[in-house]
Amino acid sequence: MAAALSPQAASAAPAASSSAASAASAASVRVMASHKSPFNCGKTFYANNWIDTPPHNPEGSIDWQTYGSDAINGEPVRATAAGTAYFNDAGSTSYGKWVEVRHSDGTRTRYAHLATMVRAAGGSMSVGQGTQIGTVGSTGGSNAPHLHYEQRTSGGAVDTSPTVEGVTVSLGQKKAVTSTNACGGNPYTPEEVCGSGYATIDSAALTGGRVYLLYNSGNGNNCVTTLKTTNVGTPSSMSAFLEPEGSSRTTNSGSFGYYAGPVTRSAPGTCVKWGGSIGSDSYTSPFEHCGS
Repeated sequence: MAAALSPQAASAAPAASSSAASAASAASVRVMASHKSPFNCGKTFYANNWIDTPPHNPEGSIDWQTYGSDAINGEPVRATAAGTAYFNDAGSTSYGKWVEVRHSDGTRTRYAHLATMVRAAGGSMSVGQGTQIGTVGSTGGSNAPHLHYEQRTSGGAVDTSPTVEGVTVSLGQKKAVTSTNACGGNPYTPEEVCGSGYATIDSAALTGGRVYLLYNSGNGNNCVTTLKTTNVGTPSSMSAFLEPEGSSRTTNSGSFGYYAGPVTRSAPGTCVKWGGSIGSDSYTSPFEHCGS
């Protein structure tokens, strides 16, 4: 069972304004109800919304704990819904290593006592539902490996009866929940990777994924990204490149779990060569799409 969290940690992030909370209330209910389990597809762990003396702090948060013979320590932790993840480290107190994901409707989820995080404290990243953000541990004010998890409304209040995988875990309840998170492939789309204003104009298949060319008619920029469809979430060799005719090539390559890129270049009215790779399979286009 976890040690109680400090009030300072529980209020570390700013709450949404009351007007924003009011405007987002209906959407908040929909997003909160759509959360997946924060673990790999098929994994079953106990969701414990415990009441004790002293009470769990904050009340209504979930301690995810070992179920049966499947120990939770070291398990990958995944975002339960899409948003922007912010990475924090409270050291040997309170949440320890922890992540807050802020969702588009103003609601937030928190993941605490992590052993590792995929970004350093102070960093942030866009995440899809199922994106790995860390691993289970026992940092901070914890006395055993587990994942402390909260769902917060757009007004900042902790939902004392959070719902994951369609299962509501109310105060005093402990339920075994099986994850369907990251079961359906890559949580990202090419448009999410490249950003607002981009639309896919071409793509090519690769073994284990696909490489995409996108264009933004508003600023004349092209964007290339390579997305996995298999071994999603497991880092492996990938790349994406873009080469406007008459210019040098820009490449993003490395070991990635979800996608390579985005590679963005200005190329209004210019032919482009584009492509990418996953492992040993690669694609390189001719110079084409000269008018877009």
